[in-house]
Amino acid sequence: MTPRRTPPSSSASAGPSSGTARAVDVRGWVGGIRLSGFMVIMLSLVVLGAWVLVPTLGTYLDQKQRIAALEHSVQVTQKQIDALTAERERWNDPAYITAQARERLFYVKPGEVVYLIDNDIDPAAQPVEQGPVSDTVQEKSSDWAGQLLRNVTGAGLAKTAAGSGAR
Repeated sequence: MTPRRTPPSSSASAGPSSGTARAVDVRGWVGGIRLSGFMVIMLSLVVLGAWVLVPTLGTYLDQKQRIAALEHSVQVTQKQIDALTAERERWNDPAYITAQARERLFYVKPGEVVYLIDNDIDPAAQPVEQGPVSDTVQEKSSDWAGQLLRNVTGAGLAKTAAGSGAR
């Protein structure tokens, strides 16, 4: 028996010494693949399995994300429950109740004197008092739109609010 030689294909380059890469004849490569009945069945089962499992995998991942979010929600709720339980325990302490009544409702024990400071703003931070408002209309020669913009900007950038006086 003599070895069988294949003729060189026309799509191949002039030779290995030419320096260019050899082109692959795809038609010859695809023509060499032989599919048996068993191979077709197995390939169809793999495709069917992928078609069935991909949505299931997506559902699984979605449920894992929901579970993680719900576990985080449970942890946050547990922290809130712990904080409320601690506050309830504080309200069971008579000293805490006394302190809250003195602070919030200004309760005092008999014989104590309490001083309440109404206006504890630093005098340097208080706005300057304005002069009395006249009953006569005065006309000024100024740009009212520019003055309005300056007033609005000044009010927005003010450090303290102007006192409202007695109403």
